[in-house]
Amino acid sequence: MQNWQITFVDDHGVQSVERFACDRKPSLEDAAHMIRNKLVPVAAELDLNDLDGRKPEPTVKILKDQNSIQILDISPAA
Repeated sequence: MQNWQITFVDDHGVQSVERFACDRKPSLEDAAHMIRNKLVPVAAELDLNDLDGRKPEPTVKILKDQNSIQILDISPAA
């Protein structure tokens, strides 16, 4: 399993990096799920995603709109 680093801007405007292990490079939506599970675990457990199936990458949109978290980059961890 390969390690990936996800670079994002958090709700305070600070650029942060989190590392996750995945078999393949995570998509933007996969990365959004991982970040949400780590940073907003309560919201991750709730079924708040009414955009699922209606919008591409709904978790990315929810993170940005509701939590001010924006994913900047997904790259292999060194």
